[in-house]
Amino acid sequence: MSLEPGREQWASRLGFILAAMGSAVGLGNVWRFSYVTGENGGAAFLLIYITFILLIGIPIIMAEFTIGRKAQSDAVGSFEKLAPGKPWKVAGLLGVSAAFLILSFYGVIAGWISYYFINYLTGSLWSAPADGYESFFVSFITDPVKPLFWQFIFMGFTIGIVYIGVKKGIERSNKILMPLLGVLLILLSIYSLSLGGAQEGLAFLFTPDWSALKDPSIYLAALGQAFFSLSLGMGALITYGSYLSKRDRLPGAAASVATLDTLFAIIAGLMIFPAVFALGMNPADGPGLVFMVMPNVFDNIGFGGIFGLLFFFLLTAAALSSAVSLLEVAVAYFIRKFDWSRKKATVIIGSIIFVLGIPSSLGQGALSNIRIIGDRDILDSIDFIASNIFLPLGGLMIALFMGWGFKKVDALRDSDFGDTALGHIWLFLLRFVAPIAILLVFLSSIGLFN
Repeated sequence: MSLEPGREQWASRLGFILAAMGSAVGLGNVWRFSYVTGENGGAAFLLIYITFILLIGIPIIMAEFTIGRKAQSDAVGSFEKLAPGKPWKVAGLLGVSAAFLILSFYGVIAGWISYYFINYLTGSLWSAPADGYESFFVSFITDPVKPLFWQFIFMGFTIGIVYIGVKKGIERSNKILMPLLGVLLILLSIYSLSLGGAQEGLAFLFTPDWSALKDPSIYLAALGQAFFSLSLGMGALITYGSYLSKRDRLPGAAASVATLDTLFAIIAGLMIFPAVFALGMNPADGPGLVFMVMPNVFDNIGFGGIFGLLFFFLLTAAALSSAVSLLEVAVAYFIRKFDWSRKKATVIIGSIIFVLGIPSSLGQGALSNIRIIGDRDILDSIDFIASNIFLPLGGLMIALFMGWGFKKVDALRDSDFGDTALGHIWLFLLRFVAPIAILLVFLSSIGLFN
């Protein structure tokens, strides 16, 4: 496959791996992983989550990298090149749509985090507000203007990085952010484990309650978390893979991304749960865990203000690295589709996504009475549609396309596995295990087995 005219490439293999990690490592690993794990019983959820990473996550990462590098195009263009005139491109369209939806509410939450970071930076949150942290958070997110301002600021930074380009913007930013995130996360985890709640926190995270495995919802939550955390099915890894040269080997890169992403999530759990238990708080406090529970934790420990500052800087940086990959999925598609320049596509698409996020922000206050799916507000409904429907369906199609749409010999060659036992195991997982697991969990989510 020929390189599209004017198409950029990564400057180095390390830059690619760090950028792919940046796509995977984000709010999904800290904010979303912590509260979803808390709501689903801890260790049992973690066990299912890791199983899904091994059986579904790594094979689909490999498939996405292979498709992107071979086609040298965006998420939709890759399927159009490799299977012209066939409906496989729906997988790419699902990915681009998911990127739009996820970044629309992701920018809202990242704006909240940026606001907390600035408040810790100025010292405003180093001690509890007069009405307490819960009231502080609720009054902020229900305000019709303040959250939109911080969403705008965050999206501005995201647009700026993608605007600069692949090498100078995306690759360079991740070379700084990823190592910094790793160091911060480890330091904060070590500190958290010294607070006195280490034994309970470790038990919650690593001692399973086997009865929890009887609940079908735990499997859906784990699958949705695996897809969200690894950026599967949203076209990000196809897009990033398309900036690779033929010289770069894929299996090691895929294993590195999945392993490091999972380690980030587990270490984030080690950072959050011991601190939560040390102060007798509830790990199942939902999405507000990071915003209401953790500041209370910081307020009750030595050097808590510094701990809070580093924690929210970590979250802001993680959010930025993932937001950049989400925007790049859509930007790459529109650059090719309409022959736009990178700068034009980035500003237009970034602005549209910001506007799409406004209802998710107002859904916490002025539009809080609106329910779209069940009892979910606007933000949670969009998250459910993107994470539990679009991403698994997109991932299912990618697995089927790589497993059955490719000739076996081509798939093994293009993936760099060659005719090896590992290559055949990979294809078996893509052909049978991943599709069946995704379908069963998906069908249970719509109540078929209840």
